[in-house]
Amino acid sequence: MAENKDTKSYKRIMQLVENSMAIEAEAAKEAGAVGYMARALVQATMPHSKPTETSFVRENGAFSMAIMAHPKVGLPYGSVPRLLVAYLTTEAVRTKSREIELGDSLSAFMAELGEVPTGGRRGSITRVKEQTRRLFASNIACTYTADDMDAGVNLAVADSYELWWNPKNPEQGTVFSSFVKLGERFFEEVTQNPVPVDLRALQALKKSPMALDTYCWLTYRMSYLSKPTVIPWAALQMQFGAEFGRIQDFKKGFLKHLKAVLLM
Repeated sequence: MAENKDTKSYKRIMQLVENSMAIEAEAAKEAGAVGYMARALVQATMPHSKPTETSFVRENGAFSMAIMAHPKVGLPYGSVPRLLVAYLTTEAVRTKSREIELGDSLSAFMAELGEVPTGGRRGSITRVKEQTRRLFASNIACTYTADDMDAGVNLAVADSYELWWNPKNPEQGTVFSSFVKLGERFFEEVTQNPVPVDLRALQALKKSPMALDTYCWLTYRMSYLSKPTVIPWAALQMQFGAEFGRIQDFKKGFLKHLKAVLLM
């Protein structure tokens, strides 16, 4: 049976990705820009835009991830929590410690995320502080369900955290350093199964949470893929863009972001 146009296009894209990832991995290593991302949040992703509910579910085949929020805090969403998870995972792998220092000032921490401090209700200071709080107050439940197996694990992102930041004066240092103590099982997940990424690519793609998800997912898949694999658009939509009403809209958006990723 002849391959259809979508399948040929997919195989061509995957070959391009495989070649560019090999080059990129070596370049990132030489530049000291190798970072890591949590595998569970690559297989299934966080919300792209602000949710109205306090729980969020993503599915990837037999794997399912649910994020539960504190009802007075809300769910993390957008690019900032993705950059934050990459930062935390990279630091956990580097230091082998559950306790991660977040700097003496808000501006110092924001610099680690590649963010420039700007004030106001819609500024980066408000956004980073809010999304950090949302992520640290979240709990993640991962399940794997098949005909002959049912397994799961619950991951608390943070056991505890203290944020000694002054939004009105982000440059101001504090007597106490801000920190987060990662949940034990979350720490085990991110250190035992980290996904290597190029931190420069994350910075280049940070304006789009879907582009960040696509880059991390492709990096992860290409690390173990042994042959071309066709993935139905419906499955990709469940993993990356379940909030799209129509699969045609998701396909259009995904391909747009995929082109940006392939330029990395």
